[in-house]
Amino acid sequence: MTAAEDDALPGEPPRLHWPLLERLPRRLAADPLSAALYREVLREAQQELAGRFQAEEPIESIVHARAALLDVVLRAAWAAHAGEAADRWSLLAVGGYGRGELHPCSDVDVLILVPAPLAADERGPAERLLAFLWDIGLEVGHSLRTVDECVSECAADVSVMTTLVEARHLAGDAQLSATMLEALGPQRLWPVREFFDAKLREQAARHLKANDTAYNLEPNVKTGPGGLRDIQTIAWVAKRHFGVRTLGELATHGFLAPSELRKLQQAQAFLWKVRYALHLATGRREDRLLFDHQIAIAKSFGYEDASYTLAVEQFMQRYYRTVMDVSLLNELLLQLFREAILTESRPPQPLNARFRLRNDCLEAVDDDVFVRTPSAMLELFVLLQQHPQIVGVRAETIRALGRSLWLIDEEFRQNPRHHRLFLDVLRAPVGVTHELRRMNTYGVLGRYIPAFGRIVGRMQYDLFHAYTVDAHTLFVVSNLRRLAIERYDHELPQVSAVFRGLPRPELAYLAALFHDIAKGRGGDHSELGAVDAEAFCLEQGLSRYDARLVAWLVRHHLILSVTAQKQDISDPAVINAFAHRVGDETHLDYLYVLTCADVRGTNPKLWNSWKASLFHEFYERTRRALRRGLESPIDQDELIRDTQAAARQRLDAAGIAGAQVEAVWARLAPGYFLRNTADEVAWHTRLLAERDPYADEPVVALEARSLRGTTAIFTFAPLRRQGFARATAVLDQLGLTIVDAQITPTEDGYSLDLYHVLEDDGAPINDPERLTEIEQALWRSLHSPGEHALSVHRRAPRQTRMFHTPTHIAVTTDEPHRRSVLELTAGDRPGLLCDVGKVLMEERVSLLGAKIMTVGERAEDVFYVTDAHHEPLDAAAAERLQQRLTEALERRRAA
Repeated sequence: MTAAEDDALPGEPPRLHWPLLERLPRRLAADPLSAALYREVLREAQQELAGRFQAEEPIESIVHARAALLDVVLRAAWAAHAGEAADRWSLLAVGGYGRGELHPCSDVDVLILVPAPLAADERGPAERLLAFLWDIGLEVGHSLRTVDECVSECAADVSVMTTLVEARHLAGDAQLSATMLEALGPQRLWPVREFFDAKLREQAARHLKANDTAYNLEPNVKTGPGGLRDIQTIAWVAKRHFGVRTLGELATHGFLAPSELRKLQQAQAFLWKVRYALHLATGRREDRLLFDHQIAIAKSFGYEDASYTLAVEQFMQRYYRTVMDVSLLNELLLQLFREAILTESRPPQPLNARFRLRNDCLEAVDDDVFVRTPSAMLELFVLLQQHPQIVGVRAETIRALGRSLWLIDEEFRQNPRHHRLFLDVLRAPVGVTHELRRMNTYGVLGRYIPAFGRIVGRMQYDLFHAYTVDAHTLFVVSNLRRLAIERYDHELPQVSAVFRGLPRPELAYLAALFHDIAKGRGGDHSELGAVDAEAFCLEQGLSRYDARLVAWLVRHHLILSVTAQKQDISDPAVINAFAHRVGDETHLDYLYVLTCADVRGTNPKLWNSWKASLFHEFYERTRRALRRGLESPIDQDELIRDTQAAARQRLDAAGIAGAQVEAVWARLAPGYFLRNTADEVAWHTRLLAERDPYADEPVVALEARSLRGTTAIFTFAPLRRQGFARATAVLDQLGLTIVDAQITPTEDGYSLDLYHVLEDDGAPINDPERLTEIEQALWRSLHSPGEHALSVHRRAPRQTRMFHTPTHIAVTTDEPHRRSVLELTAGDRPGLLCDVGKVLMEERVSLLGAKIMTVGERAEDVFYVTDAHHEPLDAAAAERLQQRLTEALERRRAA
């Protein structure tokens, strides 16, 4: 199959030399009413096109060939089924089919145009045709309208207008089709200015649905930023304004340079190839590049695993860099259209010797500015910050900048003037994130910081990181910037207050830029990134202290998050050790704001009120330890006395007698008062004070919105009821996320448990009926354990099932606290905690507490345990527990 070279946007599919297609009219004419014949023809053609795709024939010819195939099929069906209407009505291809572009499972969109409104009994030809098309297996999107109805629909909805402006006559009355196209012309409907504005708004709304980034890890090839729809937006505006039908024609108007034409064609071909592969792999119209398909497509495209990057990561980096090219060309060309279509030219206003303002856009005084004065490549972004009234950069200036990027070499990077300009961008009161993103889009950031250029488009194949490394990095900078702006104070008021106290906020931005810059190199990215960060900061002229502070932040950017989520921060020894590692409040403040910004920028679902509360509590405990002095560590007994004194005040105010308080507290170990706040101690004591201390009936209570940003769930029941396993099973089955569990066994055979939970969206529970449902389900399970099976039947999410995380279990002894620490890493799934709880009960292991941490598809949980005699597990018991847990978890995973 061969085709003439074609760079068509909308238009007639190119003439193809395809034997099957050439024989097809005669073959269908032999039995024009046979649905079986049509189905056979379509199946043969689809198989042949799939084979040609796998043989790596040019995707353009394959996409156009499918459209040409459908042209022949629909014309034959029209002739056979339209009857007397075949010459009076008109059949048109619209949408993507109108452009002559069809993928294996694309909708076949058609318009049946009639000369006058039809009565119900006059629709027979259309109904027979459409029924036949569905019968032969085509998914047909259709409409039946008059010319006036087309005009009315288009006037009301620009998306309908866009679909019909690409209409292509297939059969019937050609003059009727021409009349409709003329009626939709810009002289009569949707003038070019209004059409352009509407398409810009449509594109902005579409991008917003994708978090305004092309770098989502499961992108939509068709509608995502930088996807095929962005190329089509260029085509629609070009057709509307210039009347062009090909990219080549657009180039002849001077709106597309030859190099840009090649890049746009290459990008479209690659995205077409990905979309075609998706349709073949799924057998349906699937435009989302899901994890389920990425590995298979990467393999089919010939990618192989390398030392430090998986094949799928290489493939996806190619994808992300392609959509980045499309995004830049989309911005550039739409800016050109804006200048040609919308802007009434006003005299330029000089800004300096290199730049001027023309129609509210920044413009270089001539095309050679960046060659004469390379520093202007950084000055451009400073000017955009200094003049917020500027709405964008002129397209010719963007082009001139792109042609001059080669000048950003080692000599450029060592120039002190350039250092000052780059730091000016970071120190500006407004526009820091916006201009860093623009620098990345224009290719300047990756040239000025070569290590950053290597992470552009780099993905990490897991569920923890929702964006590519460069997109995540710029989200972290954006999160830091929001902390500096008062209108965002409601998001994280405590973190914002700390950020505003930083002596040099630009150091936090630099740490954000470098914290993941060494991803994909092998080795510890934190250590490698710290080396890069210190060298860069010294090159930029920062003091040695500031450079070392930035390097320290990069090297340790994970420690606050990991320590808070995986260690017992109620333990003074943990706080004191962390305070020693941080050293002073300045380092702590910078680390705290960087950690919050980093976690928020990793995955929209990762940050929640629990993490905000946990990190702030850890920050405050460490800050108090630093202010107290590292030579005077916090004393455990002092903390217990302080908590009990504050709790007594609350209980006295509530009228709880001192004897009742002492009776409850006598049953609780000292560690309980370290792990709980005074408010929590008072709440629990009130619940137990007036209860028969040895009643068999469980106590269940909920606090809808706790001080920790969660819904707190209190249970008190005999130990024999398997409280942890039962509670986690109930909560898991109800779709709740358990973020923390504190288990306090009493000396007399009971267990006081406190669970902190969130809804699946990361919010506490607000619905009173939902709270009642949880309370009753827990009470029933704990009250009548024999009647409720210990199991969870919820299915694991699709994305989680795509990954296999080997189960790893380690048991160590925490001698100072006379307990063992069980660290578990396994694939996250519903019922995991319940299974752990069942094994602990079977092995007669007492659970004292759990730190629950989910990292994408992985569960990384920590459990504090003892044997039945409240002692750490001996070597044999620890080995047996490891074996039993591994067997149980692997057995459930396999099932």
